[in-house]
Amino acid sequence: MKESNIYLDTYVLQQDMRIRLPKSILSNLQIEKGKTKFDVFLDSENKSLVLKIHSKDGGIIGE
Repeated sequence: MKESNIYLDTYVLQQDMRIRLPKSILSNLQIEKGKTKFDVFLDSENKSLVLKIHSKDGGIIGE
């Protein structure tokens, strides 16, 4: 795991494949419920999922 990763909480994968996100992301990121889109990446080497906020211009924020 990268040193820049911050542990927030542990959640169960729901039957319909949803994962609840911790409320703390609302205060730490500029996102809105029901509006913000995320790009989902698989890091197979580390068996990790990575969520990145999708930018409106089609690029990925932070890259």
